[in-house]
Amino acid sequence: MDQLLAIRVFARVVEAGAFTRAADSLDMPLATVSKLVRLLELHLGVRLLQRTTRRVTVTPEGAAYYERTSRVLKEIEDIDSGFASAHQRPRGRLRIDIGSANASCVLILALPDFIARYPDIRVDLGVSDRQVDLIGENVDCVVPAATSTSSR
Repeated sequence: MDQLLAIRVFARVVEAGAFTRAADSLDMPLATVSKLVRLLELHLGVRLLQRTTRRVTVTPEGAAYYERTSRVLKEIEDIDSGFASAHQRPRGRLRIDIGSANASCVLILALPDFIARYPDIRVDLGVSDRQVDLIGENVDCVVPAATSTSSR
């Protein structure tokens, strides 16, 4: 049994007040929802829900279990969404050094779109035609000035 899934299913049954509504909201077969709750009850050794042909009620043990597990489920949701959002929206500092010709022709024109697309990235832009020490100057990216290498 996937205990975390069973806890989520149990919580949804409690919140929905019925197995059928919980199954619909979870997009699961009713038999699967019922089986997961039954397996969770067997695992715990207590009855969490009182079932009749007309309704489902939460037992005192079920209410206590729901209260404690709902906090855990909320914490897991927060952790998951924190990691998911961290990967969806890049953030941090990006230090770029670029040659003056490339800066005025390419980067300066593209910078507003980049900042609009990635508002959580702080761009530190250095414009120079000198040799840059990536490690010593803590630069992430260098776009050197174009040089002519024509041979005669």
